[in-house]
Amino acid sequence: MPFPKWPVDRTVDCLFQELVILALKSTGLKSVPFIWFWPDGANACAIMTHGVEAAPGKRFCSQLMDLDSSFGVPASFQIVPEKRYSVEPEFLEEIRRRGFEVNVQDLNHDGNLFRDKAEFERRVKKINNYSREYQAAGFRSAILYRNQEWFDLLGFEYDMSVPNVAHLDAQRGGCCTMMPYFIGELVELPVTTTQDHSLFNVLGDYSMTLWNQQAELILKQHGLMHFMVHPDYILGERAQSTYRSLLRSLARWRREQGVWVALPRDVNRWWRQRDRMVLTQKGENWSVEGEGSERARVAFATLQVDRLVYSFADPQVNAMPVTREFSRWESLEPETHNGSF
Repeated sequence: MPFPKWPVDRTVDCLFQELVILALKSTGLKSVPFIWFWPDGANACAIMTHGVEAAPGKRFCSQLMDLDSSFGVPASFQIVPEKRYSVEPEFLEEIRRRGFEVNVQDLNHDGNLFRDKAEFERRVKKINNYSREYQAAGFRSAILYRNQEWFDLLGFEYDMSVPNVAHLDAQRGGCCTMMPYFIGELVELPVTTTQDHSLFNVLGDYSMTLWNQQAELILKQHGLMHFMVHPDYILGERAQSTYRSLLRSLARWRREQGVWVALPRDVNRWWRQRDRMVLTQKGENWSVEGEGSERARVAFATLQVDRLVYSFADPQVNAMPVTREFSRWESLEPETHNGSF
């Protein structure tokens, strides 16, 4: 399938970059300030999410938390509220107590959540009740089935049900962006890498080749690396070995590439804060105002022929390279709010 493009599609991001280039050309400006994509000048962002699908996966969660913690990688656990397994308060409290996050995954994981609007409306009332009971800010549907026109009924702050490119998923398509975006009041954190089930069970691949390829493309564009790994599918030693390699890579990208490895709720909070921040000019200097602005960094997109060069206003913001060139159709910011592109 030529579209969305495999293994990562950035069509939406490229359209916004093209608009920035055309706007600079039409106004005669050489550069425009904007609020950098991630807090503290981070080069990119990564999140780990665990969908707990059945009882064996639930039993493995404590061991999985041990494994994540050994690499310093935070993660969210998406819990199926009904039919798949029992959900004890002690189980949820252990996840939270250990510094991980609890979210809701569907209602009963039967794949029928979006089959009928009336049935969706019936189920979503129960799902929203579980969001309050579990103190969950995020939601994911089973099997990444989705209908974004109905998402306004979800009583969550953010969703994680939309893949970037869904060639290997039951529902094809994709959002074609590497960045979070708003669906009404809901923040979408798109799944931008291939989930473990597709990698292991569809492709039969237990190497890091595809994940590394996707990560490299996303890192180059300062995007969101969203990894979706189920405890149910890494029970075997072969799959666990691959997952350990992924955790090792995340720790290395954080250390060497300046990647912000965060919980999904923290990315949601940042994206909302960034959306509300405002750039202000005092003399020749620019600053950011608003909640969370102490972590924001002013950057400039400068036009060089048909390329954008991104640089920080303060070259001492961190030790990472602060200037990067983007040819046309290679950048990526879908936001258009308050100086945030």
